[in-house]
Amino acid sequence: MGVARTVGVERGGLAGLRERFLARLDAVGNVTVVARELGVNRNTAFGWARKAGRGSVRVSRRHPGRREYERLRAGGVARREAARRVGVNERTAKDWDRGVKKSGTARTYPDGRRVDYAAGTVTMCGVTTAPVGLAALDKQLHPRFLTLSERERIRDLRASGHSLRAIGRALGRPASTIKRELDANSGSEGYHPYAAHRAAAARRPRPKERKLLREGRLRRFVGDALRRRWSPEQICHALLREHPNDESMRVSVETIYQALYFQARGGLKREVQAAVRSGRTRRKPHRDPDRRTPRFTDPMLMISERPAGIEDRAVPGHWEGDLIIGANGRSAIATLVERTTRYTMLVHLPGAAHDAETVRDGLVRTVQTLPAHLRGSLTWDQGSEMARHKQFTMATGMPVYFCDPASPWQRGSNENTNGLLRQYFPKGTDLSIHSPEDLEHVAQELNGRPRKTLDWDNPAERLRDLLTT
Repeated sequence: MGVARTVGVERGGLAGLRERFLARLDAVGNVTVVARELGVNRNTAFGWARKAGRGSVRVSRRHPGRREYERLRAGGVARREAARRVGVNERTAKDWDRGVKKSGTARTYPDGRRVDYAAGTVTMCGVTTAPVGLAALDKQLHPRFLTLSERERIRDLRASGHSLRAIGRALGRPASTIKRELDANSGSEGYHPYAAHRAAAARRPRPKERKLLREGRLRRFVGDALRRRWSPEQICHALLREHPNDESMRVSVETIYQALYFQARGGLKREVQAAVRSGRTRRKPHRDPDRRTPRFTDPMLMISERPAGIEDRAVPGHWEGDLIIGANGRSAIATLVERTTRYTMLVHLPGAAHDAETVRDGLVRTVQTLPAHLRGSLTWDQGSEMARHKQFTMATGMPVYFCDPASPWQRGSNENTNGLLRQYFPKGTDLSIHSPEDLEHVAQELNGRPRKTLDWDNPAERLRDLLTT
């Protein structure tokens, strides 16, 4: 009987608490606030509200005096006076004016930068810098920045009653520097040099939003150029030529590369591989040239016998050539690059054959489409595919000069072009699937790119000038 009475009392008390909770919820509107007032478990409170068909109204976290402060400021009242009238610290009022949001010990700024002053970290675009440590505090800075010893002198002189101008003269600094230091780093308990030095070190990085993360004309231009397989350096100079007076249309080569590799870290590896010519999704140091695989060694007419007039690229019509090889060495495309204009021609090799006879016939067929004054010479490496070089010379009138063994830089224009062509014809793929029309399309696109070595003209323009003069 006693137990039943106890249970009944408990049930009656719980029912009464529930009724008080619901009545209070009608007045306040927020379940969490009412549960905290009445000492009710939050989950229990939400269960009562749900069964009663009540909802929870979100409580604004704005300071109760914020609206009045904004009204005063709109009316022309000074920040210090408006802060005094609503009863907030002047630093809080300054944050309100600047649009800074506070959360615990952290502040989020309008530019997206989140600074946690307790942890000494700065977060921007999802990247958090390391906490401010001794290395950052002891870092040797430019003389325009205050040192810890100067901050200690500021504290001592200020405590002695010296004016801002007097402190500035003692330190050899403008009075405005002293004022900014005191305004930025003085707390409710005054100015403390060590805390001020830590705060200054935390603010120092000032990370900015990446240019190419923002939507706009610049991002669209860069994206379109990357889809056309332009390099970052080509894009930068094209921006300068097309928008000479628009400073907003500027981006550095490094910024483009960082944006690409930053995306790769975020999981967009397939898109980055399509945009970066190397196909890599992370940076890699250049390979030592001495470790490259050597070419075939079949001495012919050597490059040392090539006339000096060809070396300076002053006379057009001298070409460099090579093969790009497909999967398992079973297919190939021959490439020709004119040394003066960097104009590229791609030679279709029927089927999977790239023996000496097939290469000879393909080269003769392609070179004979050129006017006579553009048939000067051909420089090749010592590959066996040029075993019929004498027959090629007899058919075209072009002597063939061979590079020294393991010396690809002696036909550097062609080497560079072959690297560009790997965007279209990746290593390890079957090249025999590409028709002559496919090769012509790729050659036209490559010849339409602006080139640094041509003062950002493109090869097609340079060749056109040669043909029309």
